[in-house]
Amino acid sequence: MVFDGNLFGLIIVYIYIAMILVISEKILKNRVSFARKFTHIMIGNIIFLLPLFSGTEARIFMGLFFCVPLLIFTFLMTEYSPIKIKNNITPSGHSLGLFYYVISWTTLVFFFYNQPYIIAVGIAAMSYGDGFASLIGGKLGKHKYTVFGDTKSFEGSIAMFLVLIAMLCVCLGYYVFIGYPPFILNLFAIVLIAAVSTVVEGITPKGLDNLTVCFSAVILYILLLNISGHFI
Repeated sequence: MVFDGNLFGLIIVYIYIAMILVISEKILKNRVSFARKFTHIMIGNIIFLLPLFSGTEARIFMGLFFCVPLLIFTFLMTEYSPIKIKNNITPSGHSLGLFYYVISWTTLVFFFYNQPYIIAVGIAAMSYGDGFASLIGGKLGKHKYTVFGDTKSFEGSIAMFLVLIAMLCVCLGYYVFIGYPPFILNLFAIVLIAAVSTVVEGITPKGLDNLTVCFSAVILYILLLNISGHFI
């Protein structure tokens, strides 16, 4: 029964990913920059599908059957691949950005497959936070700052901070609603995670924020859970 449930979850996730790629590559083919940001943000919604996976088999289905194939596929989309796959996503951003994105997914799934709310914190910071920082910063960013050779905007950073607060409330609230422990929803922790993630994104160059933002948010969240005595 668990096997069947995980298989169903895997099918749903693959269908969702296929829909995103079709939209990015076909409907948004003339808006390359937006297609990358759209993909970046929308893949984050998979955190709401994680409860479909359960039991020890969850790591196998989420990691081996979802993350690993996606890891291979996204690497083949980079300029470092021996096989060139033409796409609208990687040329408009940092070439390895999407690959780093999937590395973060894979790492979190491997360690926290049975604690999806922890995965949700890292992915929310990376997808919604970083994604909207890039989207809003690209459209409205007039006040620039440069750290380690990478230029970003204060407007993008503010957007990330506010969006991440909102989305962490939504994501963690969702897990509370479906029956996970209520202590994971804490406004102080959410604001602190949003603030730290925003600073990390602002000082991380060249697509590496798909790693640093995700892992810094998760590490901080785990520390806060341990400090509060509620880590499970």
